[in-house]
Amino acid sequence: MTDILMPKATAVWLVDNTSLTFDQVADFCGLHPLEVKGIADGEVARDIRGADPIANGQLSREELDKAQGNPKYRMVAQKSRHAELLKPVKKAPRYTPVSRRQDRPDAIAWFIRNHPEVADSQIARLLGTTKATIDQVRNRGHWNSANIKPVDPVTLGLSTQMELDAVVKKAAEKKAKDDAKRGIVDGPTLEPASETGAPAARAEVHEAEQPHYDDEDGDED
Repeated sequence: MTDILMPKATAVWLVDNTSLTFDQVADFCGLHPLEVKGIADGEVARDIRGADPIANGQLSREELDKAQGNPKYRMVAQKSRHAELLKPVKKAPRYTPVSRRQDRPDAIAWFIRNHPEVADSQIARLLGTTKATIDQVRNRGHWNSANIKPVDPVTLGLSTQMELDAVVKKAAEKKAKDDAKRGIVDGPTLEPASETGAPAARAEVHEAEQPHYDDEDGDED
């Protein structure tokens, strides 16, 4: 069955404008019969404006007439042009010009060396490559491993600086969250300046903190 665009709004219209049974409306709209009953009683979808399925091309007048003449008849929805336009378009794989494809292993090597936190799936999406190729570069199993040199994808023309920054930032934020969950804190614990300074400076501080005594009577200064 074709999915109905705005099922509750369509059900509201059918309840208000036809003599269809709750079961017929529920079957057509993909709802539960009790939900349709709630619409009829004003308990469900009270603020939703009805949507005419005939006007938006999801139902023919002939189908509606058949259903109103036979309570056991189940209406068949039509493909709506409006519904087709509203469907999310799946992104096509990133296209990389033929002249640039031989540069992808260099970009992969750059990610492996400089940003190991970036997932293989992110690298594959950004560069238009495959996880298998990434594994080959990482494990030096690529046919051209001897000539692969790490070069950032922006220099190679495989991505823009904004795209690269977005990928690195997203990976860094995910790593920080994962580390926080495991109780890992990046970077060494900060120490006082007196402990991190030069040995001579530490010695001066230590000497200044010691009490001084007079040579003759041993009294503290």
